[in-house]
Amino acid sequence: MIEKVITLENVSLVDFLGIENNNIKEVASAFPGSRIVSRGNEIRIKGSTSEIIKIQDILNSLLDHYHQYGKVTQSTVQDYIQRDEEEAAPAQPMPPVPEPDVLLYGTKGIVIKAKTVNQRTLVESAAQHDLVFAIGPAGTGKTYISVALAVKALKDKEVKKIIITRPAVEAGENLGFLPGDLKEKIDPYLRPIYDALDDMIPPEKLKYYLENRVIEIAPLAYMRGRTLHNAFILLDEAQNTTTMQMKMFLTRMGPQSKVIVTGDESQIDLPRQQKSGLIETLHVLRNVNGIGFVRLDTRDVVRHRLVKEIINAYARNDAEQKTTS
Repeated sequence: MIEKVITLENVSLVDFLGIENNNIKEVASAFPGSRIVSRGNEIRIKGSTSEIIKIQDILNSLLDHYHQYGKVTQSTVQDYIQRDEEEAAPAQPMPPVPEPDVLLYGTKGIVIKAKTVNQRTLVESAAQHDLVFAIGPAGTGKTYISVALAVKALKDKEVKKIIITRPAVEAGENLGFLPGDLKEKIDPYLRPIYDALDDMIPPEKLKYYLENRVIEIAPLAYMRGRTLHNAFILLDEAQNTTTMQMKMFLTRMGPQSKVIVTGDESQIDLPRQQKSGLIETLHVLRNVNGIGFVRLDTRDVVRHRLVKEIINAYARNDAEQKTTS
């Protein structure tokens, strides 16, 4: 007999192994000639080479199923075992047939994909570049698509963690008067990120990722002094960074990392005398090879139809004021 050890990574053990390891016991009962033991995040298999290969195939298929749907049940285990016994096609998760532009299948059957030409350009640019700037007005999906790309990269094991950050700048409100400690004060500013993740990752799995820092959501100030490697990093609301903050953030980038910076040049909440780090950086880095720049506009707005009209009305008003001043 030989032994094989499978280490579970980025997995909620109770959701994968089942209560009291019942899912693994179900696999073990189908292979009485082998011994399968689960301890912590390791599964040890002892048996013949042929059986170990079959067991490993089933476990890999169950892991794929878990990463697709966030949970494995005993019924799921039985289905994959039966398919193996019937020598059917290799057991794989059974999501809908992929559609063009689909990034991933979210919770409650949500299909998450690029819906406009510029959103597709953002997806393509992220595939080609390690650093991408996505600039556009509210409602164009730049943050949502960027979060989806990060979740997809984590699911596909291209990175080991996701880091999402944004500057804690008050948009007409006074942060100091909000109740609670620093985290409780900052969390409302990060709510759009949590909302996007809620659409893409099952609640228990998301809770596991956040508690184990597989997904980290933090104010930009927390990035100082770190080297962010093997991660997908998203800087949101970058128009509210200072020049020094933007330089600090961009120089955190480590090996095997992907970075997307999103911002809206029309919604700068910095004091009037403070220059936006995003706008300056777009000028400074415009000729640097290997960086992607994607512009989104009102044609990419996917919120209520009036949002597009509101953005255009404000743009016209700003142009008129500049003309008369």
